[in-house]
Amino acid sequence: MALTTLIIDDEPLARQELHYLLDALGGVEVLAEGTNGIDAVELIRHHKPDVVFLDVQMPGLDGFAVLKKLLDKKIPLPQIVFATAYDRYAVRAFEVNAADYLLKPFDRKRVRQTIEKASARMAAPAESTSEAKLDALLRLVEEQAQPAKANSGKVVVRAQSRLLLVDQHEICFASIEDGAIHVITATVEGQSNCRTLEELTEQLNPETFWRAHRSYVVNLQHIREVVPWFNSSYQLRMDDRKQTEIPVSRSQTKRLRELFNL
Repeated sequence: MALTTLIIDDEPLARQELHYLLDALGGVEVLAEGTNGIDAVELIRHHKPDVVFLDVQMPGLDGFAVLKKLLDKKIPLPQIVFATAYDRYAVRAFEVNAADYLLKPFDRKRVRQTIEKASARMAAPAESTSEAKLDALLRLVEEQAQPAKANSGKVVVRAQSRLLLVDQHEICFASIEDGAIHVITATVEGQSNCRTLEELTEQLNPETFWRAHRSYVVNLQHIREVVPWFNSSYQLRMDDRKQTEIPVSRSQTKRLRELFNL
């Protein structure tokens, strides 16, 4: 009987490469592919696969947050194999009881070893699934998911497969779209590993950054112009390269007037 798997990765080429290698092994059936952590939770719930190849860094929910969501929803955990371009995640992967981890670009021999390891774990006597054990695992995942401290002064931005450390004062604004957190500076446009704007905001200086809209956090120092809009509303024209115009929600209009004595 074939080992059933899912591939969850936001990079199409990575999904294609891993799918090809698994097909070449034989005895492995790829049931479906997903592009983000939200997909992962739903596909795992629906397909109940034996093994899930899960990218660590994805928009919306990262790989570790997917585990937390599965536990929160009491969805049975399959064998998890984390896929990442960065080997520093290996220790974290094993701390949350993953079957294995794979480094990108994938290696045929290493993929075979991973499948053999996952199969052996499945054939071994079932370990205790007591509430205490699940609680311990959940605590580990929550610890891994904690955001960086605000006093670091730096924010990690992923841009073109690079992880850049950006000074907070350089950030013009951040926004959320389709579950992904986008960070914009004068020279860089990329994505944050944070799952929500709230999580990102916790890393930022509250005296400088303002949640002008449910989908936007702006740096007050990078507002070029306050633009009156219809029905007594406003937009903010930022000083990024595109001079992006950001709406101010009605609930934040009073705060805007206080900030700039309008």
